[in-house]
Order: sequence, then structure tokens, then C-alpha cells
Amino acid sequence: MTLPESRLDGEWRLVEQVTETVFRLPAAEVVGETHLYEDGALRDTVREATEGAHDLPWRFFFSTDLTFRPPLAPGFGTASVFPTVVSSARREFAGDLRERGFENVEQGRSERMRLGSGSRARLHRYTARYPLSGDAVEVEGWLAVWSDGGSFALAGGAYPVAGLSEFAPSVTVSPGTYRNELLDMIESVG
Repeated sequence: MTLPESRLDGEWRLVEQVTETVFRLPAAEVVGETHLYEDGALRDTVREATEGAHDLPWRFFFSTDLTFRPPLAPGFGTASVFPTVVSSARREFAGDLRERGFENVEQGRSERMRLGSGSRARLHRYTARYPLSGDAVEVEGWLAVWSDGGSFALAGGAYPVAGLSEFAPSVTVSPGTYRNELLDMIESVG
């Protein structure tokens, strides 16, 4: 599950594609094929404004197709494991944010979202802080989890909402635009 080429307009770029075990269930391991994208234009702008001091992927997006090894047994529907997949995905997403250096990662509200395919996803909001030079950049992230045709998928990402301009005055942060673009990307891969 990749972003349509039309989304890769010079701003977003594919930076990693990996297949790995993302979590384990009692009867199977869950393997994810993940595509990770970043807003290269924002990263380049911040890097130049800070003379290389803050060269980070300030906005990122990922999409993951999940498969079960071994496959789910016949008659054992996705609905029966969906709550476990959602719980594990939320825990992994928060853990990934922490591994990227984010602090004070907290899960906020959850809601439902209709995807481009017509499927419905559970959407979970996260907030965090990225510490920089005695201050921090406030960050918001979203994770969507859904089931479609017997398989599961995840998509989400994060973006700065405040504080980045303190380190890179030439950067204008637009949280509303960033949020809408992230949700649009989630919808486009669903």
C-alpha cells in the first residue's frame, strides 16, 4: 500500500520500505510491509535555517499492510482479532514515536474515519514533544487501523504543531494544513 505518485510532488519522498514482524499474537506473528515517507522540503528548510543542527524528518507518513503468519484459521474472522490488532498497533506507534526521540507521548481521542475504499478506520490521536536545546517542538500524530477484505492495514504519521519556528524562524508551521494533509494521505491509501 503506497501513496499515489501524484502525492510525491517534490515535497514528500519515500525514504524506507521494510517488511518485518511488527507484533505477535498468541497464535501468530503479524508481519507488516511498511512504506515510510517524509516531507523532504520541510526537512531541508529546517536543516538550512539551523545550519544543519536540526536535520530531522519533521513530518512523516507511513502505510503498512499486515499479514498473519500462519494465516488466520478458516472461520476465524478478522473481527475477532481486530481489538487485539488495534491495541497492539497503538502500543507500537507510541513506542516508535519514543524511539524517534519524542517525549511525553500521550494518546488522545479516538474517532472513526471513512477511507477512499469505503472502509471505516479507527483513528487515534497522539501528542508528544521533541526536545531541542532546552525547549521542545510540540507534535501531533495520528494512527488509523482498519480491516478490509480479511486483511488489516495501518497508516499514520506526525507533524509539528508549535515551537519549530523558535529554532528555524524562516519556517511557518501550519498545524491545520499538516493535519488535513495527513488525514488525506491516510484516506488515499485506505
